[in-house]
Amino acid sequence: MTGACRWFARAVLIDLDGTLLDTAPDLAAAINRALAELGRPALPTSEIATFVGKGVDVLVQRALARSFEGAADVDLFASAKAAFARHYREQNGRATQIFPGVESALKQFRDNGLKLACVTNKPREFTQQLLVRFGMVDQFDAAISGDDTVQKKPHPGPLLAACARLGVDPADAVMVGDSENDLHSARAAGCRIVLVEGGYNEGRPIAGLPADAIVAALADAADLITVAGEHPANR
Repeated sequence: MTGACRWFARAVLIDLDGTLLDTAPDLAAAINRALAELGRPALPTSEIATFVGKGVDVLVQRALARSFEGAADVDLFASAKAAFARHYREQNGRATQIFPGVESALKQFRDNGLKLACVTNKPREFTQQLLVRFGMVDQFDAAISGDDTVQKKPHPGPLLAACARLGVDPADAVMVGDSENDLHSARAAGCRIVLVEGGYNEGRPIAGLPADAIVAALADAADLITVAGEHPANR
């Protein structure tokens, strides 16, 4: 754990893909079925995982171009996105795994009196499907998905929307994510940021990123953050 100290907050905002759940296998399965419909070769799961982070539209564009910068023809993109959604709707959650310690970490946050929000670029339909499937829907006081705000992370909009929903000031919230997108979103929103190792971060290591802390797992973040009301200054 780097940058470790005891933090006091009122809310924790938590990313989904790569932080709570390892969703890459299901995303890859759906992408590859969509590519097959279009007569295109399958991509390795490890490569598709690097395309995750900025929402479905970007994921599909990157898979079609097999690069971070390519842009597909409008009609081709529309066909691929529709095919992906259809296959992911069926596949979502089947091969996804909850990261070790997530369930106990969520319980610890709640037992400590912290408000929780899931903040993700994943569309609401798929977000809710996963939260229900993995028994986490009741752990969160709010969920902000990729189609709930005009712009997605790394824009601050999703985090600001989550703070408004929870009724907390962004300065009293901590974002926990796995990527530079989460970091930029948190900084722009005025939240503190903890990055968890082992996620996606578009294929790049998070070591060295200017987060407030980098931890091995969500459980470490739960040990780091406690409710603001416990601080002597707030008594």
